[in-house]
Amino acid sequence: MALRKVVHIDEEKCTGCGECVPACAEGAIEIVDGVARLRADNLCDGLGACLGECPEDAITIEEREAEAFDEDAVKAHLAIQSPPAGSPEMGTGVSAVRPVDLHAHGHGHAPGGGCPGARMIEFRDPGGDQPGPEAGRQPSFLRQWPIQLHLVPPTAPYFKKADVLLAADCVAFAVGDFHSAHLKGASLAVACPKLDQGQEIYLQKLIAMIDEAEINTLKVMVMEVPCCAGLVSLAQQAAARAKRRIPVKRVQVGLRGEIQSEEWL
Repeated sequence: MALRKVVHIDEEKCTGCGECVPACAEGAIEIVDGVARLRADNLCDGLGACLGECPEDAITIEEREAEAFDEDAVKAHLAIQSPPAGSPEMGTGVSAVRPVDLHAHGHGHAPGGGCPGARMIEFRDPGGDQPGPEAGRQPSFLRQWPIQLHLVPPTAPYFKKADVLLAADCVAFAVGDFHSAHLKGASLAVACPKLDQGQEIYLQKLIAMIDEAEINTLKVMVMEVPCCAGLVSLAQQAAARAKRRIPVKRVQVGLRGEIQSEEWL
């Protein structure tokens, strides 16, 4: 072992939110018993890509005796975490799914390992392999995973120069043609301005999407209930603070799913 820099996680501060998991390209962090933990020293490169993702400042870089960083061990670990296309672990329809380029992430990496629900995935042909209306099912136009704003890396490849749809959690359940009329061709982020914590994190992520991912447009879909206005406010604040200027559109949805209004802000 040699003296080198590795990630240190303060388990007393950690809330187990999982924000750090998709930020680690090497899959060195996992959630165990409700807190984030380092899987193995040799999986951590010590660069600290996960530091800025922790809302509790529970992650720091420390210098201590540790195993050397092992790229081969990382490759083997990520291979285990990402079953090959068509394998039973990946479920059906995986021929349309591919892991993102390891060098396309904002820190020079793509996330891997950790919580499977937070693994970043980009779909090659959203809806292309699914039965159409003639088979009794509407195709999905979702083009990436994850979609929750706390989990999405703002500089993910699928946000690069994309049209982004920022939707309140309830919108997709209310709007019958949400996929075909609104999601098609867009990258998605969902959030609840009333129940979600860490609104400042949301703001910073939206700013990063505008300035770093250089998104083209931002469409915000909200319900008619008053609390949803908070999501529109976040988008406006982000647009105002960002260095780049992009068009921002507000779409208000009624409780029965009808589009009540659309306007460019």
